[in-house]
Amino acid sequence: MAAEQEQKQEQKQEQRQKRPRRRLRSSTVVLGGMGVLAAALTSCGSEPDKRCVDRDSYDSLTGYKIVGDKNCKSGTSSSKGKGGSSYGTGTGTGKSGRMDADWYYDSDVDGRYADYGTFSRSEAVDRDGFGCSGSGGG
Repeated sequence: MAAEQEQKQEQKQEQRQKRPRRRLRSSTVVLGGMGVLAAALTSCGSEPDKRCVDRDSYDSLTGYKIVGDKNCKSGTSSSKGKGGSSYGTGTGTGKSGRMDADWYYDSDVDGRYADYGTFSRSEAVDRDGFGCSGSGGG
């Protein structure tokens, strides 16, 4: 019995080897290559998703309130430096009208609130995805 099964397997293997190899059409190759190229280019962007939020508006249920981009200084942190707390005091803008606005990166956005992100741009950029170097981009 074992010899018969072995013989059948050998015959199947011989038949597979005799079949001509199927050639891929050039359009299939081009489309596949375009997909790989697109994935490589988009998976490691130098600028992470960011929202301008009021750092003092944090609520444990909703997150930080998203405010207008004009309230965040372009490219610089408004306060607290790099090691700033990721949770506000919950005091809001108060009567003075001043707010502690800062860029909040890679957050989950729900309506006018953002949560589960980071205030550190370098932390948001350094994801080490497909096509990314260890140093991040930009």
